[in-house]
Amino acid sequence: MPRPIVATVDLPALRHNLEQARLRAPDARVWAVVKANAYGHGIERVFESLRAADGFAVVDLAEAERLRALDWRGPILLLEGVFEARDLELCSRLHLWHAVHCNEQIDWLAAHKTLHPHRVFLKLNSGMNRLGFAPTAFRAAWARLNALPQVDEISLMTHFSDADGERFGQNGVAHQVKAFEAATADLPGERTLCNSAGILRHAGDPLQGLGVNNLAADWVREGIALYGSAPDYPGHTAAGWDLRPTMHLTSRIIGEQRLQPGDSVGYGSTFVADKSMRIGVVACGYADGYPRHAGTGTPMLVAGQRTRTVGRVSMDMITVDLSPLDDAGVSAGIGSEVVLWGESQEKPGAVLPVDEVAFAAGTISYELLCAVAQRVGFGVKDRA
Repeated sequence: MPRPIVATVDLPALRHNLEQARLRAPDARVWAVVKANAYGHGIERVFESLRAADGFAVVDLAEAERLRALDWRGPILLLEGVFEARDLELCSRLHLWHAVHCNEQIDWLAAHKTLHPHRVFLKLNSGMNRLGFAPTAFRAAWARLNALPQVDEISLMTHFSDADGERFGQNGVAHQVKAFEAATADLPGERTLCNSAGILRHAGDPLQGLGVNNLAADWVREGIALYGSAPDYPGHTAAGWDLRPTMHLTSRIIGEQRLQPGDSVGYGSTFVADKSMRIGVVACGYADGYPRHAGTGTPMLVAGQRTRTVGRVSMDMITVDLSPLDDAGVSAGIGSEVVLWGESQEKPGAVLPVDEVAFAAGTISYELLCAVAQRVGFGVKDRA
């Protein structure tokens, strides 16, 4: 039989989380962000559950091709635009919309021969300082694009750096909204500002004089919230935002050991027992995508009961403390289900949020979800 570690993709949860974006931004259209292979869930697995989205957003041309192969005929947006001039040929053939964030991309468009003018999203660097035109150069870039016969429609976009909290003790998006309003005032075109944190925290905030009612604007881009994670954890939990986990990573106990005081566990002897205790060995390790830097105390569920990891994560195995189960009178041993994150498949209602695991490991849920390895078995849950 295969190793017992399985990632189960919860399709009803995906549909629910997509609906949460619509509830918070009822007048906007929704991009379902499926970059990084749908945050590790698999584009082909999630596609049917996300068909109700108004468009899909990716960063990779290959992912755009996969969506077209699934017979998606609606909008697909390349969030980083094209990486070289010849990418525009595929954009023309697949009718892709794409971001424009630098003069080189405009140069490539100007030299591109196409029968179908392109829909582009001109990106403003409103303070994130990654991609995008500076406010002082934004209108000149718009004018260049507007003069090109290769360009059909120009939409306007930016990306928030601090929508999940405050910035220097103040509203995290205020400075960027101000920059966007100033740079885009009186320019035509649809607008998109909100990522997941923006949708959940700011979609109803005012946006002045731009022909839209609020920060939800014309399009919102739902990424991590689509996959049941709170972008502002621990300030808010996923359940607090009425989001449901979409990946349930489970395994089994494959071995047991009994420790006496002074016994150590695993490489480096980083955990030493201070009392008699029972540990279980779990079929999961960093080669499966579980973070090696997750130290003693990272939460897990065994047989639906909360417990913790002990010692170092190794390539194929993790050791888990079974003493809390013994103390609670919960039977657990070889073959018992272990929830790395998500909901127990054997005890519905027992949930370990991926945000909590990530926080304990000193990282974020995005990394955990995207890092699940190819050797992990995948399944789907299609009923609520």
